[in-house]
Amino acid sequence: MIDLRSDTVTQPTDGMRAAMASAEVGDDVYGDDPTVNRLQRVMAERFGFEACLFFPTGTQSNLAALMSHCGRGDEYLVGQDAHTYKYEQGGAAVLASIQPQPLEHEPHGGIAIERIAAAIKPDDIHFARTRLLALENTIGGKVLPSDYQREVTRFAHAQGLHTHLDGARIFNAIVKLGVDERSAVAGFDSVSVCLSKGLGAPAGSVLLGAAEFIRHARRWRKALGGGMRQAGVLAAAGLYALEHHVERLADDHANAAAFAAGLRELGLQVELPQTNIFYVEIPRRHVGALADHLTSRGIRVSLGVHTRLVTHLNVSRAQIDLALQAFRDYPAW
Repeated sequence: MIDLRSDTVTQPTDGMRAAMASAEVGDDVYGDDPTVNRLQRVMAERFGFEACLFFPTGTQSNLAALMSHCGRGDEYLVGQDAHTYKYEQGGAAVLASIQPQPLEHEPHGGIAIERIAAAIKPDDIHFARTRLLALENTIGGKVLPSDYQREVTRFAHAQGLHTHLDGARIFNAIVKLGVDERSAVAGFDSVSVCLSKGLGAPAGSVLLGAAEFIRHARRWRKALGGGMRQAGVLAAAGLYALEHHVERLADDHANAAAFAAGLRELGLQVELPQTNIFYVEIPRRHVGALADHLTSRGIRVSLGVHTRLVTHLNVSRAQIDLALQAFRDYPAW
């Protein structure tokens, strides 16, 4: 199967499996796992933060970040299509009693500063206390403009807000922009980075921030069931990915661009990709039959009217060509 549903479907490479098998491990709940500790040191240094904490998932990492920045009855400002608001079952509200204030996105994926300013609540007992601005990069495959990032985080801090970045695919943004890790997250008080998407690790995310912030996040991680024991087996996969799978993200971006261009030639409405994710509009009358056709050709896609296609480590250019040919061969265009 050529699986284009997500970059979470990747399989560990042989080199990654070897690194996992030989990982030195300890009990990470006690802070004794040397491989986890090394991953945390490496990530903190690369991104320019005091401390780092390893989590099993990005959903949990983001939630622990929100809970460390906000208390019960506080509010965070977030894009209405952001993962922390739309795709994590409302965990901040359900589990932490933090009120989300969803705001409309700009075309580049951020939120207009004017809209943020209007959403900040006054110091009044009738309102939740606005504590945090949470953004996402990349979002829907789009890279936040660097100028916007600097301006919006500066504005948020001037209003007394903390800033959090869901950087699940921040390395895609880094490769696209040609910047280093510290520049990519400048202005944010905390950042969640996923290792199991484009980087190809089987599991794991890290949360970055100041030492005191991470101390709070460690307590919340335990409460949320995220304390793992010999987690170095997973951390070793992350370390391997950092060394071997970052620069190659450019290949995923190029494959997405080639795929999108080919679909446009078929007359489909396609959003040209910036990174490894793009969307194609499928006429409703074709959705069912096209899905069956692609499956019969070994192409796995979450097909709908608004279809997301994702390139990744386990999809080569030759496989992109095969997938594109399968679209071309659909007889009912």
